[in-house]
Amino acid sequence: MLSLLPHDLCHGRSSSRWLPAGTFLSYGQRRVLGSLMLMCTYISINQVPRTHAIVISRPAWLWGAEMGANEHGVCIANEAINAREPAAETEALLGMDLVRLGLERGATAKEALDVIVALLEEHGQGGNYYEDANSCHSFQSAFLIVDREEAWVLETVGKYWAAEKITEGVKCICNQLSLTTKIDAEHPELRSYAQSQGWWTGEDEFNFSEVFSPADDHLTCCSGRDTLEKQEESITVQTMIDVLRDKASGVCVDSESFLTTASVVSVLPQNGSSPCIHYFTGTPDPSRSIFKPFIFVNDVKLVPKAQSPCFGDDDPAKKEPRFQEKPDRRHELYKAHEWARAVLESDEEQGQKLRKTMLELEKQGLEAMEEILTSSDPLDPTEVGDLFYDCVDTEIKFFK
Repeated sequence: MLSLLPHDLCHGRSSSRWLPAGTFLSYGQRRVLGSLMLMCTYISINQVPRTHAIVISRPAWLWGAEMGANEHGVCIANEAINAREPAAETEALLGMDLVRLGLERGATAKEALDVIVALLEEHGQGGNYYEDANSCHSFQSAFLIVDREEAWVLETVGKYWAAEKITEGVKCICNQLSLTTKIDAEHPELRSYAQSQGWWTGEDEFNFSEVFSPADDHLTCCSGRDTLEKQEESITVQTMIDVLRDKASGVCVDSESFLTTASVVSVLPQNGSSPCIHYFTGTPDPSRSIFKPFIFVNDVKLVPKAQSPCFGDDDPAKKEPRFQEKPDRRHELYKAHEWARAVLESDEEQGQKLRKTMLELEKQGLEAMEEILTSSDPLDPTEVGDLFYDCVDTEIKFFK
């Protein structure tokens, strides 16, 4: 979800997956590289000479990311979508790989979009989106790509794509195509391909979602959009967090087998002297999680307690046939959060006290970040290098 405010862009995203699903945060430093090959989730591609620093939220078993940001204030979120043309099961780049590649290689939203579509056209997309040995769950991909100054919605079907530049208001992406007749960039053969498949006559106005959506696609896109539009003139970080926590609307998913596993809200000030701030949960169910701030500086302290264990070449996701085992990918923060979740569900009185304290910790962080954004003094990098580390450490100690 995206809200374009007069002075800031506010971007929010949640990831929902089948349980158990370990999601963790990964920080990648800016790097200067030689001529190398880069192993993504399923395939290798050519590496680039330089990459940007990134922070991403990703399922523990794959290389890519469902959402994240880079040091230049670019944020990307991915949605798995169904289209008229079935997604390929053949292993290629996942939509989540393209998120990470766009962040590592794009210094602006438009640069990231160009990176993604170029790689999509060269390598294609396909493969299993889930850690499942019994069935292949493949999808097409949609992306919300933003920076301090502009925002794009990119939707893809195979190697074909269309993009719309968002200039005002609220925009959401969901598990269906949303672009219609306003298309600001597209694959050069998009329309001729649609004609060759008999999906478009070439005489009617070209409507991307009508042409490429399945015939039975009648879902309502983004149930949180109405809430944001009603508060469009006064949306804050807290507004976006509240929307991501809303279970009644379906934005926050909470069932026995399918759950919102991670969430992030980013504030991108148009004033370049103010830092971009990204609030990650790193844990499932945002209604029972703490949104913790992260700011890019040169010496960010790594947070191993929010990172899943590495299994190297023995990882069942890397060996073929894939996913024959499911190792325990939980990190320390995840395990501590499981304890808190159990308390919230089983002991009403203690659960209320726990939730109140969690929200108070979160409020303190939000207020501290607001002071940074409104201050006329330049940011001291030494004061925020261990910001996210300290928040995670405090949260774990609190749960214990």
